[in-house]
Amino acid sequence: MEFPLPLRTAIEQKAQEVSTADLMREAQGLSQRYREESGQGKRLVTTDRQALAYAAVRMPATFGAVAAALEHTLPFLEDLPTTLLDIGAGTGAASWAADSLLPLESVSCLEREPAMARLGQALMRTGSKPLQNARWISGDLTGRDPLPIRAGMVSAAYVLNEVREEDRPAALSRLWDAAENLLLLVEPGTPEGFRQLRAAREYLLAQGAVLLAPCPHEKTCPLPADDWCHFTCRIARSRLHRQLKGGDAPYEDEKFCYLAFGRTESVRASSRILRHPQIESGKITLRLCTPSGIVTLPVRKRDGALFKAARKSNSGDPFAYKGSC
Repeated sequence: MEFPLPLRTAIEQKAQEVSTADLMREAQGLSQRYREESGQGKRLVTTDRQALAYAAVRMPATFGAVAAALEHTLPFLEDLPTTLLDIGAGTGAASWAADSLLPLESVSCLEREPAMARLGQALMRTGSKPLQNARWISGDLTGRDPLPIRAGMVSAAYVLNEVREEDRPAALSRLWDAAENLLLLVEPGTPEGFRQLRAAREYLLAQGAVLLAPCPHEKTCPLPADDWCHFTCRIARSRLHRQLKGGDAPYEDEKFCYLAFGRTESVRASSRILRHPQIESGKITLRLCTPSGIVTLPVRKRDGALFKAARKSNSGDPFAYKGSC
C-alpha cells in the first residue's frame, strides 16, 4: 500500500523548517538508540527534531508493516472494527494505516512522549475526519491502571520491544482487556522481535484470545529455536527519506512480524507462506506453515490451478494447501 500523499507532503513541509544536516544527525542518533537501548524502558525520542526525524525515516516503514499485517488479517474478521486505540502511537503511522483499510469512526492515540504527540496531531490534520478528530492521550502502556478506553481495534506497533521483559505480561493483559474485537501486535522482523511475539502468542492464548493470523493454528509454534517467522513489505522512498537514510535505492524492504487476535472463533488460513517462493522453470517451491507443521511444497505446472496460485503468491500470503499435492 502506498504511503498517503497528504502525510508525505506534511512531513516534507515540516522538514523544510530544519536543515537536512541536522535531521540526518538526529536520524542517525535515533537509529543508534533504538539498536542499543530498546527493551530497557528508556525514553528514546524526547525533542521535536527527534520526532521529526522519526517521522521522516520510520513512519513509512511502520505504516507499511501495519497495513500489510492488516491486509492479511481482515479476511478472517466477520465484523470490521470502527474504533481504534493506537498504543505507543508515536507520530501516528499505525492510525494512518488502519484508517486506510477500515471504516473508522473514531481514533484514539496513547503516547507518552509530548514531542511525538505534538507532531502526530499536526500530521493528522491533513488526514480523514477520524484522523483530524483523533483523541491524543498522554500515557504509558506499562502503568498499573487499565488503559483509559476500549476500542474495536487495539494496535501496538513496535511497542513491546520498548517494554522491559518483566513488564510485558502485564502490558499484554492491558492490551487484550482494551480490545473489543481485534488486537494487532507488530514487531521488527528480527529473531528478537519474533521471540517477543512468540512469548506473547503463548501468553494471550492462555488468556483465551483467538489467534486470527498469521498462524493457521493455535498449536505450539513449530519453528526451531534458530529460525524465526517474519514477512516483508516494500516501501517507496521519498527524496527526503533517501537523504536521511544515506541510500540511493528508490525503495526499502521492511521486515516485520505480527500477530492478530480476536474475541470469537474464525476460519483461518489453511496454511501460510513463510518465505519468498523459490521459482524455477516449471516449478515453484513454497515453505508453508500448516496445522501439521512446516512443509516444503514443490508445485509444478501439471498441478494446474495450484500452480497458478503459487505463481501469484508472496511471502506472508495464505495458501490453499490441503495436505498433499
